[in-house]
Amino acid sequence: MNTLNRRMFLKAASVTAAGSLAGVTLPMFAAGADEQARTIAKNDHLQIALIGAGIQGQHDTQSALQVPGIKLLAVADCYQGRLDRSKELWGNDLFTTRDYSEILARKDIDAVIIATPDHWHKQAAVDAMRAGKDVYCEKPMIHLYSDGPEIIETARATNRIIQIGSQRVSSVVYAKAKELLAAGSIGQLNTVTARWDRNSAMGAWNYTVPLDASPETCDWERFQGTAPKIPFNPEHFFQWRKWKAYGSGVAGDLFVHLFSGTHFVTNTLGPTRAMATGGLRFWKDGRDVPDVMLALFDYAEGFNLSLRVNFVDGGEESEGLIFTGSEGTIEIAGNTVILSRVPLQKAPGYTINTFTDAMQKRILEGYRQKYPVSHEADTTSPEYEKYVAPAGYSDSYDHFKNFFQSVKTRTPVVEDAVFGFRAAGAALLSNLSYERDSIIHWDPTKMKVV
Repeated sequence: MNTLNRRMFLKAASVTAAGSLAGVTLPMFAAGADEQARTIAKNDHLQIALIGAGIQGQHDTQSALQVPGIKLLAVADCYQGRLDRSKELWGNDLFTTRDYSEILARKDIDAVIIATPDHWHKQAAVDAMRAGKDVYCEKPMIHLYSDGPEIIETARATNRIIQIGSQRVSSVVYAKAKELLAAGSIGQLNTVTARWDRNSAMGAWNYTVPLDASPETCDWERFQGTAPKIPFNPEHFFQWRKWKAYGSGVAGDLFVHLFSGTHFVTNTLGPTRAMATGGLRFWKDGRDVPDVMLALFDYAEGFNLSLRVNFVDGGEESEGLIFTGSEGTIEIAGNTVILSRVPLQKAPGYTINTFTDAMQKRILEGYRQKYPVSHEADTTSPEYEKYVAPAGYSDSYDHFKNFFQSVKTRTPVVEDAVFGFRAAGAALLSNLSYERDSIIHWDPTKMKVV
């Protein structure tokens, strides 16, 4: 460990990953907690169910089942093929259904994973909490702004634990970046630049449609939910992210991850102003959401955030964040954090060479007295530190481990519904700005469009 690493890490305040933020919190009530704890103790494990067994739902469940003491009892999905696949993955004794209310009626299930299309997140989460289940809900937490307050209030009223699925909040990589920033390693933060670019048909949401897709194998009526009613459409069913009736575009799918990471690292409540542009630049296949979006955000803490998603980036998939301060940068790329420090040079400006020798000497002497060391500091060789997460590290595993620990102990989660609403609410400002072709103002404390 070099000198820079020791100095910055010793200065750092302890990193906390508590999801409840200043101004609005989700308190943990005692009511019902003892009964929940007794049930878990009796089973000696947590019994869970999955609602929405698509690609993210299956990935989430695989991660959850790696945590010791977790047992999957049931799966709900609107496509019969995914119910059959669930039994192939997790056993023929698995209970499967197209109607998640059958799962919520079961007394032997402690918690559910909700990985439905976005337009079902709110209703499924509210129904689950009212049924006495703790909830792990995929991001974005909301599809509409009105979803947020209802989810938060239901969690309060039912005393249920809910964690939102932006796993960066549990990541040791993001925790390291948070530690470095809090230690003042890059001076005063002024910009955050983040991107998530892709260059593949599958990455652009052109998911495979199974050969047996039909009204018989797909519960189309249930899938549509609150969306406008149209005749059965297999593309809408299996490629739902391409339509705003079911999804939230690149902002809800990808910007929300970048917001979660930024908010966690900087400990902010969210932006105050947003502006976005973009359009359908390449994937003109009937979708009604952009495949390129760029957005800018102002933060009251004194920094700006710029975000970009490009579904035709001409190269490999690329995700990353760069925190830029007055004395350096912190870059997050995959499971790596890179700190590069170039202390702010305090020296006469370039125009000094245009003055007389006598004037130059007087100015330099003044700088020596005011800055006895810094004006002569070598700024040509930046200080550099690199942190890499352990091989095979999974923040998804850590996120589920943290969630299940909260369920067992009835303690606050690392990413509660308030944090989730602030991240998703900020992300959806991009869609609002794009649709209105205007700047949108946001109150991050009250979580409202101004």
